[in-house]
Amino acid sequence: MKNLFLTGASIILLLSSCNKDEKLQTASLEQQKLDYQARQIDIEKQKLAIEKEKINFERQKDSLNKVEAEKEQERKAEANRVPRKRTTRSSSSGSVANNSSSASSGSNTAATTTTAQKKGWSSAAKGTVIGTVGGAAAGAIISKKNPGLGAVIGGVAGGATGYTIGRAEDRKSGRVQK
Repeated sequence: MKNLFLTGASIILLLSSCNKDEKLQTASLEQQKLDYQARQIDIEKQKLAIEKEKINFERQKDSLNKVEAEKEQERKAEANRVPRKRTTRSSSSGSVANNSSSASSGSNTAATTTTAQKKGWSSAAKGTVIGTVGGAAAGAIISKKNPGLGAVIGGVAGGATGYTIGRAEDRKSGRVQK
């Protein structure tokens, strides 16, 4: 009798515990599905946010490109206006030169100011020459064993440095763009 009672109790216990596991498993499986769906929704939200950022970036890029294109067109238009011939002033034809310059005074003054700016040596050229001479002199003085080699190395280094500094000056003054 005891054996029968113990066997029955163990079977009931076993069946009830197996039944609870199935309920837990189904609840757990359903929870996993919900968690998975929630994660998928979060991922989709992130993808949407990334797409919005891409669209905003493309809009900004397009507007910057438009501005750059307009500036380039203005530069080209300015460059097309500048190359007009300048009047020469000589002692024999002074009255003719004055008449032609007074007839087109507005456009001619703009042409003379931009060409006057580009006359002479650029700052990059001046910097290169000064740097080369200074570097060669310093290299020759510093290198006691082989002053010729020191002058060459110093000249190259000084010229490169002078050019870099002069080019920066040209950019600041507007003589050269990038």
